[in-house]
Amino acid sequence: MAAPSADQPDTAAAAQFVDPDPDTDTIPGLLQRNAVEFGDLPALTSLDVDGAPTLTWSDLRDEVAAVARGLASLGLRSGQRMLIMAPSRPEHIVVDLAATCLGAIPCTTYSTLSSEQIAYVAEHSAAPLAVLAGSDELARWQPVLDSLPALDRVVVMDDDAVPSGDDRFLAFDELHAQGAATHAADPDTFDRAVADVRPDDSLSMIYTSGTTGMPKGVVLSHRNAIHEAVALRELHGHPPHLTNIAYLPLAHIAERVLSIYLPTANAGHVHTLADPGNVVTALGQVHPQQFFGVPRVWEKMVAGLKNMLAGLPEEKQTALTQANELLQQGYKLRSAGEPVPADLAERIAETDETVLAPVRQMLGLDRLFLASSGAAALPVEVLYFIAGLGVEIQEVWGLSETTGAITANTAEAFRAGTVGKPLNGVEVRLADDGELLVRGPIVFRGYLQADGTIAGATDEDGWFATGDIGTIDDDGYVTITDRKKELIITAGGKNIAPSRIEGLLKEHPLIGQAVAIGDDRPYISALIVLDDEIAPAWAAARGIEATDPATLAGDPRVTDEIEQAVRTANERLARVEQVKHYRVLSRSWTPESGELTPTLKLKRRVINERYHDDIEALYGT
Repeated sequence: MAAPSADQPDTAAAAQFVDPDPDTDTIPGLLQRNAVEFGDLPALTSLDVDGAPTLTWSDLRDEVAAVARGLASLGLRSGQRMLIMAPSRPEHIVVDLAATCLGAIPCTTYSTLSSEQIAYVAEHSAAPLAVLAGSDELARWQPVLDSLPALDRVVVMDDDAVPSGDDRFLAFDELHAQGAATHAADPDTFDRAVADVRPDDSLSMIYTSGTTGMPKGVVLSHRNAIHEAVALRELHGHPPHLTNIAYLPLAHIAERVLSIYLPTANAGHVHTLADPGNVVTALGQVHPQQFFGVPRVWEKMVAGLKNMLAGLPEEKQTALTQANELLQQGYKLRSAGEPVPADLAERIAETDETVLAPVRQMLGLDRLFLASSGAAALPVEVLYFIAGLGVEIQEVWGLSETTGAITANTAEAFRAGTVGKPLNGVEVRLADDGELLVRGPIVFRGYLQADGTIAGATDEDGWFATGDIGTIDDDGYVTITDRKKELIITAGGKNIAPSRIEGLLKEHPLIGQAVAIGDDRPYISALIVLDDEIAPAWAAARGIEATDPATLAGDPRVTDEIEQAVRTANERLARVEQVKHYRVLSRSWTPESGELTPTLKLKRRVINERYHDDIEALYGT
């Protein structure tokens, strides 16, 4: 008999659910609990392998135990760091939990790191062991392996990628087989290791994406992660055993919380997806109950939907547009704290059922309990458009240093354009210069130092300076205006938040990225990058044969559309914020090309240096 799915959990198991306690529980301890109390419920499924078996929580605990014993046989010990470079796949989550069960500290690195960046992270962490996915990751590591004295062994998940003739390398399957045999002969050793882990022990380490300098190693505790999980469940009131898709890098704090810590705390069901580019297809396959997207994911979804809408017959296009606008009316009223008139509510309900429900079902968004966004500001027009489909995105604000979300909107208490209110047990206040400070049990242990110690980063009263500038309204809703180090100060002394300008520009589906320029300058200018997925489709729909961004950037029909997009954005900006001049660039920005971090944030210093001549030309110099 098949195990019940996470969206239809076994009622007896669900009734037994007890919230974790941050003061006593640990992630390994909760893994053991799940194996005993929810052993038959699904835990982990790969979307990349056709017919891949789903691991139940009992299966997952056994897999973790086997790999933990294998890692221990390679010398991994409590307190040591272990690096992982791999996409979201079951082995990644298994090996992460396995290290945690030994008291070691797993650290996933972004797969886009250069060899030089890998060398820095490996040396700084002093990790004796690394786990890599396959040949792509090996190609980045091999140029620097001989310069890493602390690194003893490398485990490779793909058997056919293991280099021959080098005893530093070991296949993951071999590690698993050896560990499984050891665990079968002596299961008590694993249980004792789990029991030795304490709530204030280090759980994992995350390297910051390095927008303003070298990455820092953020060390989190079990108490941090479990408090975050409990606070999120209390805030949203969601049931246990939720389904979700793990598609973002597990080096991203949001994905670690949503696909490792929350599922372990709540006995959820994670579907792993190695290629984020396939997430739209995965949504239609899984129909998850929980889905998190960084703003770029939601922006691309909206751009694609608008492009699809433009190609529909006029009658259907009109029906969907009117339905979207109707639902937006109700959403905007509730966001403002105003009641929705009964007749409008009735029309919304009828339209939603007849027009929009089939659209959500087609997209795989029909079973969502919680849709959320974070990591950067979500343009409010994107928020409104998605709400017009009947999917209300709850924006959150958080950092790696705060174990993810500090504040969040909820279905019952939200305000569009804000990032909501603080989680239970978390305090937020403003410093004199407008920087947001946070205090509470989600604030990390500190930054890893080169000598292996952990240096705290709070003041004597426990406040952590987030680096974000914002406001807090009378009702407690927090709004982020920009990063402290990214504010533009014009030659006239005006402080301007570039993210607002950039967000308004990106509301047009043709614009994939934009950066506002103006520090020490007389006015604001911008560099604009076409969306390399939407632009070719937009062009084809208008009879433009060219498909590559370099050619499209110079096509008069494209440049006319961009000009209109800039005018539209300027209409919503104060005069001092308006873009006076801009340039459309001929190639896209990616983490690999260096202008974006792995979390798709702008590297402003890199952009300013790389496009120095283009910027100077915008100012006539």
